[in-house]
Amino acid sequence: MPETPSPRALSDLPYSRHLTPLAGELTDGERHDLDCVRLDGGSYAGLDAPGLRLTESALTSVSFSGGRLRRARFNDVWMHTVRFVGTDLAETSWLDTEFTAGVLAGLELHGAALHRVVFHQCKFDSVNLRATTLRDVVFVDCLLRDADFAGARLSGVSFPGTVLEGARFAGAGLKDVDLRSAVRLDIGDGVESLRGATISTLQLFDLAPRFAHALGVVVQDD
Repeated sequence: MPETPSPRALSDLPYSRHLTPLAGELTDGERHDLDCVRLDGGSYAGLDAPGLRLTESALTSVSFSGGRLRRARFNDVWMHTVRFVGTDLAETSWLDTEFTAGVLAGLELHGAALHRVVFHQCKFDSVNLRATTLRDVVFVDCLLRDADFAGARLSGVSFPGTVLEGARFAGAGLKDVDLRSAVRLDIGDGVESLRGATISTLQLFDLAPRFAHALGVVVQDD
């Protein structure tokens, strides 16, 4: 199995000494292009800032509820105890980003692209990940409840210590996806799309009824 990455502290970031507090606040309707800033605390309800760009930045204890951040770009961003609830993050881009102890609930992430992203101890609840592209993404000790990966493309994705409840993979494309170290693997639908994933023997036993149903196989002993 691949080595599980450990969460980094703020001081571990190569750009930590260059971070400066955000001057003012994020405001509606403006195109924010922010480099090497730190957002510490604050709550943004209904923020309309499509195209927001954050590069080599850090967010701690920031809350976003509702609002539109479509096509936002997060490049080498460190997030700790950040909350996104009901936010439109469709078609966003995430690169070399680390998200620790966060909450993501009721999000629209469809069409997003995530590359070399690590989630540590995050809670996902009813997140729309349809048609997303995930490459080299790791979910460590996370809870994914009702995550919808329908039509998504996953490559080099792993779930060490993570619970997946009611995950949907209908029409998804998987390559080098490692599910063996997931604490729980509950597939809501799309079990037939797990081609390209690696699972454990125990997980195979648990999923056998769903595989049989998907293949139209009747299991009968008498």
